This record gives sequence, structure tokens and C-alpha cells, in this order.
Amino acid sequence: MTPSVWIIDDDKSIRWVLEKALTRASISYASFTNADDALNAMYDSLPKVILSDIRMPGTDGLKFLATVKAEHPTLPVIVMTAHSDLDSAVAAFQGGAFEYLPKPFDVDQAVQLVERALGEAERDNAGPDAMDATPVMLGQAPAMQDVFRAIGRLSQSSVTVLITGESGSGKELVAHALHRHSNRAAKSFIAINTAAIPRDLLESELFGHERGSFTGATTQRRGRFEEAEGGTLFLDEIGDMPTELQTRLLRVLSDGFFYRVGGHQPIKANVRVIAATHQNLEDRVKQGLFREDLFHRLNVIRLRLPPLRERQEDVPLLARHFLFKSAQQLGVEPKRLSDGAMDMLKVYPFPGNVRQLENICHWLTVMAPGQTIEPGDLPPEMKEAPQASPNGMPSGDWVSALEHLADQRLKRGEIGIIDSLTHQFEAALIKTALAHTGGRRVEAAHLLGLGRNTLTRKIQELGIDGAREDDSV
Repeated sequence: MTPSVWIIDDDKSIRWVLEKALTRASISYASFTNADDALNAMYDSLPKVILSDIRMPGTDGLKFLATVKAEHPTLPVIVMTAHSDLDSAVAAFQGGAFEYLPKPFDVDQAVQLVERALGEAERDNAGPDAMDATPVMLGQAPAMQDVFRAIGRLSQSSVTVLITGESGSGKELVAHALHRHSNRAAKSFIAINTAAIPRDLLESELFGHERGSFTGATTQRRGRFEEAEGGTLFLDEIGDMPTELQTRLLRVLSDGFFYRVGGHQPIKANVRVIAATHQNLEDRVKQGLFREDLFHRLNVIRLRLPPLRERQEDVPLLARHFLFKSAQQLGVEPKRLSDGAMDMLKVYPFPGNVRQLENICHWLTVMAPGQTIEPGDLPPEMKEAPQASPNGMPSGDWVSALEHLADQRLKRGEIGIIDSLTHQFEAALIKTALAHTGGRRVEAAHLLGLGRNTLTRKIQELGIDGAREDDSV
């Protein structure tokens, strides 16, 4: 019988303490001194929960976490580290960690955390609906690292957050992550799309109504604010909220109280509000379509979620995750992408962002004839659509494309774009040179006009794969 919990830590004393604690709690375990041994063991069996250190010889805990979540996205991984710094916490959360446990930790607390993770694992094994209940965020691109870092900083705050980004980029996932890593995580996360509900019903949906307050109101009804009491209320597409309801929302945010429709008794709202929009709210304010005072109330902290075309290095990780998820939902073996098919995915512009990639992976799980997906198996719209170049810009005159991309991002109000664009530019050059030299760094550095140490540093900073550690032919 496979042990329920795997402990991975090169520190013998940590392993010993956890082993004794789990034994007292009647929880079966197996211990590993490094992540590579655990990865090898996964070919034969899987635990229900993993406890893993971050800093270890060989494969470190974060790389191990990324590998596990790509292949087994619902397997809870608790990350331990003696370096209880913000970057480690955010890196753990962004990789899909179940929880972050700084050393030294209270042993009883660690066991309670394991028991909670085991409970989550049982729910995940109940079926695909349970798997969707705790969505994970994946991404290693610099733009996504900024988002994860912000989530980590906001984890213990109840400040109002405004999430901006294109449709399908995953704004609700960010809201879920903000809730899940906050001190409100034990309470409800309630989401409502303000653009999807008729305006004459939206007020009742948000605030509830009293019996007899309007035709058809035969009973008292609690609204979303009451359902989210003590937790988080996510207001998606806030830019489409009718003006009269903007006034009511502003009053709740400023006073902390609201009234049901037809009610006269004020109700206190202990709710964290997270709003999201794909629109430019500053423009909506100038056009008189959105209240300026409400905008400033919502815009306390703004998180911009990048479109998928700005984080194309994340496409392989996301594609593997979605193929595995679709296979679980359909009860079939996960399919894999051939190198050629993956290359096509990596240069596709994805106008529908992450949601479109997820839909494509689900389509491939159903429609691709074999277990290995070849370029010819991809949906027709992918083969017919104009492709992006490897740096995420449209093909053609790359200088004009760069100017166009910079212009678009500046119009959206972005700042500091030179760093992001420079990273994309350097990554494209280095990847091309490494491909040309078969991964030999010395030769690639010579062709690019860089020193070997400079090239190695940039490869590490940009997270580029495909370079040989030694440069033998």
C-alpha cells in the first residue's frame, strides 16, 4: 500500500521530527532525501500529499513542484523552507503549492496542515467537479512572476483589489488565489459577472430583497454580499455595472452597510471586494459611464494580468496541465504534444488567451486520433490563423511589429514596458542562437557577441531551456 504522505528533505532531523509526528497521528509516510528520488518513485505510485523542502541538492523544491503540478495538478504539495522570505512564498503559491510552511514550524500545526491536505485530496478524488473547486495558477514568465509576487504581498491584507486584463486571461483565477491565500480563506468566495445579469435583476442579486418588495418577490432573499459575509466577493466585468448600482456599491465600500431591496434595516458588510474588468476604466470615467469616486475606491491596488501572447514561455506548462485535466474529466489517458505541435502552440497568438488554450486542449483530448498530438491534429483555426513570431509579436517586419506592440501597451497605460520587451527580445535571440548551435553555449555566446558568463546569467534570468551545461560537441 502506497504511503499517504511523502516527506522530501535533505535535513535528517526534519525528516525524523515529521516521521514521529505522522506516526503519532496514524498517518503512513515515506521519506526521501532529495526530489529526484521522489520523482523516480512516482513512476510506480503516487502519495496523497507531499511535504517538500525548497532548498535541496539536485532538483530544488520549486522545480520539483512545477514538475508535479504539470503531471498531477490535483496532488497537494506543502512546501517547507528555512528561508521564510516573500519570494519563496510567492514562488510556492504561483507553482500551485497547497500551502507554505516556514521553518521552524510547530509540529502539531504541520500535522493539522497535512490532515487538511489529505481532506482536499479525498475531495479531489471524488470527481472532476471537486478538481475545479481549487483552480491552480501556473506560470514562469516574468510578467506572471510580478502577479504572483503581488498575490504574496496581499495575502494577509483585506484591501480592495482591481484586476485588469483581456477576456480569457484568468482574472477570476487571480481573485481565487487572493482569497485562498488570505485570512478569509475559510469563508466563502462568491463570484458574480455583472455583465451577465439583466440590470433590473442585478440589484437584487447583489443586495438581496425583502418579501413583497416587487412583483414576484414572494420570499425574503439573501444577496451575494450576505453570502460572502466574512469572505470575498468577486465582481467580474465591473466596467459594465449600471450607473445607479455603481452608486449603491460606492456606499457599501465607503460606509460598510447596505440595504436589501425594499428593506429598511441596514446590514453590515464584512466582505473583501475584488473587482475585474477587461475595459479601460479611466476611459469609461472620461466618457461619463463610470463613477470617478467609485473608480478610486476600487483602484486601491491594481493587478494587470498579461495576455497569453506576452507569456508564451508558459504555453507548454499550461498545455500539459490542461491536457491532463481534460483527460481526468473524460476518464481517458492524457495525450501528449509532439515537438512540432508544441512549436505551433508556442507561436500561436491566442486571441482568446488562457481560456482559448484550455478549450483547444479539451478539443484535442476528444478529437485527436492518437495519443501523441501531431501538427496536423491541431484545430483548423490554428493552422489557418496568422502566427506570431517566437517573441510573441506578429510575423513580418519585426521593427514595425515592435513599434505596434509598444504603442498598444502604452495606450493601455502600462509603464516600465522596456524591461518586458527587452526580456522578450533577448530571449528570442538567445533561443535562436542555441538552436543554431545545438545548445552549445560557448559557440552561441560567440555568435551573439557575449561572454560565456554573461550568456549563462541571461539564460538563468530568462528561464531558457535547451542549453548544454558543458560545451562538448
